[in-house]
Amino acid sequence: MKKRTFIISILLTCFIGRVSGQDFHLSMYDAAPTFLNPSMTGVFDGDWRIHTHYRTQWKSVNFKPYTTALISFDAPHKNWGFGGQIVNYRAGIGNYNALQGLMSLAYTVPIDGAKKHNISLGAQFGLTQKSVEYQLHSFNNQYTTANGGGFNTGISSGEDFASQSIILPDLNTGAMYYYSGQQSVLNPFIGFSAFNLLRPTESFFVMDNTLPLRMYLHGGTRINITETVYLLPKVLWMKQQEFNELTIAIDAGVYMKSAEMYLLTGVNYRNSDALIFFLGARKSNYIAKIGYDINMSSLAPASTGRGGLEISFTYMKQKPRSKNKKICPKL
Repeated sequence: MKKRTFIISILLTCFIGRVSGQDFHLSMYDAAPTFLNPSMTGVFDGDWRIHTHYRTQWKSVNFKPYTTALISFDAPHKNWGFGGQIVNYRAGIGNYNALQGLMSLAYTVPIDGAKKHNISLGAQFGLTQKSVEYQLHSFNNQYTTANGGGFNTGISSGEDFASQSIILPDLNTGAMYYYSGQQSVLNPFIGFSAFNLLRPTESFFVMDNTLPLRMYLHGGTRINITETVYLLPKVLWMKQQEFNELTIAIDAGVYMKSAEMYLLTGVNYRNSDALIFFLGARKSNYIAKIGYDINMSSLAPASTGRGGLEISFTYMKQKPRSKNKKICPKL
């Protein structure tokens, strides 16, 4: 048991070192639109929308898994979109926690007379509070060889923690183009978003450690195969300092006339990291999805391929149908 724990610890150390500086992320990323791109705030056909999201990962190799919980609300008003988002991230035995609250604003501009080609611009601003219970951690100089070896937390760690909690300002922005001709065979879209624009100093020590920029480039096209079947190939590229992540995916939807609902499914491949499958349904004002990551990284031998479970739920209050309804991208 000690040998297995030691091997897992070494693999985790190597893995974490490889992705140093990476923010938390979601596999079903476009299920949470304002998390992906601020310019998607209010870009939907409805009165208002509320979304909840939960992800847990690394339960197979960590005493306390990494979790992400999110709730967001947004609404359109003419060409404007307004919204808010609360996200809580938690990781590890030291209960590292990041609680983030953001407000979102977006503006959509049609660029043709038929209002099928659209550009949306958006911004987010708010605060993030980060904390850690460093007393729960053990450090190298606390390791002793007595009684077969182990950590003695009674020994001073020698670490100079200035604080257990810090508060950081947040500013994010994004832009997106989409084609909203829903009767067309193809509905392409492409977007770009950038996070941590203020690059605040974040450290529990007295040191200069700026939060790096995180950038997304995402795009794809909805392909209407028939009136009841569509495919949605898409791609997401993320960069944060030296870390690069590429996700290639394809979603599908099949309308079940008897149940008046869409059955949803999809598969994502995240480069050298995970294969993700999801199932879901869309009925009336509700969208529900559940996904699972199969780990394919260097941690796979320790995790036995078990990665993360993710669930999402969206409720959208629909507007009465009209000839002048706002047509929005079906991502």
